[in-house]
Amino acid sequence: MRSRFKPWASDLIDSHPEIVIPKPEEKKGKWQEVFDNKNPLHIEAGTGKGRFITGMAKANPDINYIGIELFDSVIVTALETVLEEENGIPNLRLLKVNAKKIGEYFEKGEVDRLYLNFSDPWPKKRHAKRRLTHESFLKLYQVVLPEKGEIHFKTDNRKLFEYSLTSISEYGMLLTDVSLDLHDNEPEWNIMTEYEEKFSKKGQPIYRLEAQF
Repeated sequence: MRSRFKPWASDLIDSHPEIVIPKPEEKKGKWQEVFDNKNPLHIEAGTGKGRFITGMAKANPDINYIGIELFDSVIVTALETVLEEENGIPNLRLLKVNAKKIGEYFEKGEVDRLYLNFSDPWPKKRHAKRRLTHESFLKLYQVVLPEKGEIHFKTDNRKLFEYSLTSISEYGMLLTDVSLDLHDNEPEWNIMTEYEEKFSKKGQPIYRLEAQF
């Protein structure tokens, strides 16, 4: 998710290294020390402006969350959300890095669950390898997730969803939950992303799956 250029964003990010972790590769295998507990670790690749990850962290204080987003002008909105909370969000950290390098920041089996929300569908066939549910990405996720580690995926794009179902199944993962219209019978625990709210208001069905290695 891109946003308008914000020239002040990098300065605000740099002034809060306790939230947006600098040099996260140095924390690889040490995230329990960062959070000072042994709670499960869930991450979101492509966290955008952070509505989902901040909402999840506030709703589940016994789980540690990390949001990954590459662009200053986007991740700074998530940072501002944390700063607006009177006591911050102690179980949330942000990484301004490329999710393609996830193995550089997390040790094998260190992450319990990975969220992929409304990622770029890359509709052209020649761009399939860029889709975050392509086999090459699943291999990266498998390294940082333990046995029976989970991927939770949401999208408004039916073709991407169908592709993801096939890709995940062919990789040998177990599909444990599939919804072709999440909001038709929306579970109480669902936290919407910015895109999810936008598309659902237009009547667009939201597709969701859970899969396990």
